[in-house]
Amino acid sequence: MKGVILTNAYKDIPQTRSQCARLKEELEKLHVSIDIMRNDFFAANITSGGDIASKLSGYDFCIYLDKDKYISYMLEKAGIRLFNSAQAIELCDDKMTTALALSNSGIPMPKTLPGLLCYDESAPLNEQALRIVEEELGYPVIVKSSFGSMGTGVFKAENFEQLKGAASALKMQPHLFQQYITESAGRDIRVIVIGGKAVAAMERISGGDFRSNIAIGGRGLKIDMPVQVKEMAEKAAALLNLDYCGADILFGKEGFYLCEVNSNAFFDGIEAATGVNIAKLYANHIAKTMIN
Repeated sequence: MKGVILTNAYKDIPQTRSQCARLKEELEKLHVSIDIMRNDFFAANITSGGDIASKLSGYDFCIYLDKDKYISYMLEKAGIRLFNSAQAIELCDDKMTTALALSNSGIPMPKTLPGLLCYDESAPLNEQALRIVEEELGYPVIVKSSFGSMGTGVFKAENFEQLKGAASALKMQPHLFQQYITESAGRDIRVIVIGGKAVAAMERISGGDFRSNIAIGGRGLKIDMPVQVKEMAEKAAALLNLDYCGADILFGKEGFYLCEVNSNAFFDGIEAATGVNIAKLYANHIAKTMIN
């Protein structure tokens, strides 16, 4: 069996290199040959005849650690099994789309309003709409880009002036406004789900920021996974049809809230915090899926 790991064409960071190396190591223990490539060689294209042509025809599967939806959909049309699927990655890449996909499913989430779509950079900020955000969500309020990872593009507004500043910074890109869960300030639970089963959980605690991401200074602590958290993460992964994901769960006054689901969640931090070999579990899932 032969597989390929595709990473982003431009962004090369230590966490991605570590992820690739660990997955390659564990898959090759299972006698699966793995190549690692940057997604910069146009792995698929639409021919003049209207068909999909792929340069990965010699591979049985692809671990897609990129978010380029066009290539992922073309590779699937060419018959290559992706981990995760193109649709699952696209749903998770956009935080508002994730919330929409999980809505009406019984999963508690912070109250959320979509940002207004703006095509004109010179258009004045719609303060009347922001007054509705203020009324609906109160303060503090979270303003975040619909796209982004490792805590980037996320702001906390304590008053109307800060709300205007955050909304202005994100005006020309998809974004959302979200209820701030005070009980979860600077902490959350990261759960890794593989093949439909929650396999590890850690509490992430910030180094002084309202965000708890390890990439911006947070630290991870092993915890016993609450039943509600386990069930919530597994249900979200199933609804999004994910082979692998990291679900971020917030602490609430009377329970838990699902905040985000990351289809390409880094696992070096949670492996270190919990001692669970995430790479091995994911490799086993991939190999078993391909054999079946």
